[in-house]
Amino acid sequence: MFGRRKKQTAASYQRDGKIPVIRSSICTGEQTAGFKDPSSGKFEELMLLRDGRDFEEFLRQYQVEESEIRWEW
Repeated sequence: MFGRRKKQTAASYQRDGKIPVIRSSICTGEQTAGFKDPSSGKFEELMLLRDGRDFEEFLRQYQVEESEIRWEW
């Protein structure tokens, strides 16, 4: 009850035709990972990246290769 957290599982996500993107703030350096629809330009944020472990978790959960990811500022 107190002090225990359940491990959250990633919701199933349809990434058909979407590009994996990491957005980084120029001012604060905050990074968010998600997918962007190339036709509409809409970005769907999925997780906040605080360190390298979060980045690795994003790659594993959504089965993305590091070479596929685009970086945006």
